[in-house]
Amino acid sequence: MDTLRQADGNEDLQLLKDHLLNKSGDVDMAHRFRALFHLKSLGAEGNQEAIDIIAEGFKDPSELLKHEMAYCLGQTKQKYALKPLEDVLKDLDQQAMVRHEAAEALGAIGDSEALDILKYYYEHDPLEVVRQTCELAIARIHWEQSDAPNSEELQKSQFSSIDPAPPLPIDSCLKVAELKEILLNQDESLFVRYRAMFRLRDIGTEEAVLALADGFKDPSALFRHEIAYVFGQLCDPVSVPALVEVLQNPNEEGMVRHEAAEALGSVATEDVLPILRKFAQDQERVVRESAEVALDMYEYENSNEIEYAAIKTE
Repeated sequence: MDTLRQADGNEDLQLLKDHLLNKSGDVDMAHRFRALFHLKSLGAEGNQEAIDIIAEGFKDPSELLKHEMAYCLGQTKQKYALKPLEDVLKDLDQQAMVRHEAAEALGAIGDSEALDILKYYYEHDPLEVVRQTCELAIARIHWEQSDAPNSEELQKSQFSSIDPAPPLPIDSCLKVAELKEILLNQDESLFVRYRAMFRLRDIGTEEAVLALADGFKDPSALFRHEIAYVFGQLCDPVSVPALVEVLQNPNEEGMVRHEAAEALGSVATEDVLPILRKFAQDQERVVRESAEVALDMYEYENSNEIEYAAIKTE
């Protein structure tokens, strides 16, 4: 019978590597994700070998896995992760979703050393999703390097993620309706609109969730994908109808549909299970794999497991 265990030490670091990089050729995507998130936690503690293992994965054909690898490297907050992320951003042969996530991860690390490459691709990249992400990453680094983190009064968030933008400060006293107006205002900077998005997330009421759902009407695929990501953090059943509508839309961008699938896995109510099973057979690979991972997340959310980043071993 399979057992659950946590990796620890050099031998188990090799085990995590074997799982992540699918050395045996038969590791399913869900358990590759579990290995990845454990490596992320080790990388955040300063383990450079864990960061190197994640970076090896950028040779993988899976767009979903590589996107998640870039995200995890950003979440480590380690300067050591800048080089592999910069290499991914420079590689025009990588999928747009992967390059976008590399740019976002550079912003999450928050080191000014990344500003030059981000400015270059903000000005010259052929893809809007990458340009917009670079715009956000530049603004986030400037914010982090300013006095704002100390002078602004931010709500203590229940979420541990390093987001593309900090929430708007609570001393602005903006109500949900006012935040929604900022969120949807095409004349406002993308960075400020994202700040309104994450403030609505932290408020987290039903009214705030419904305000966020209106963000799915935005013309930017990047923006729509971030709304879905936020719903995955909130795990609020109120968001399910909007997420299902996005996932079922064949004309929606893959990067948005994939995020909607993963968010449904996090919500993990009974009504999402048949939907995820259906889209685990989707024609688009990134959506199929996301539904597979979401089903594993659904299982985890409805289990007694304490830690998601546990891997199965014989």
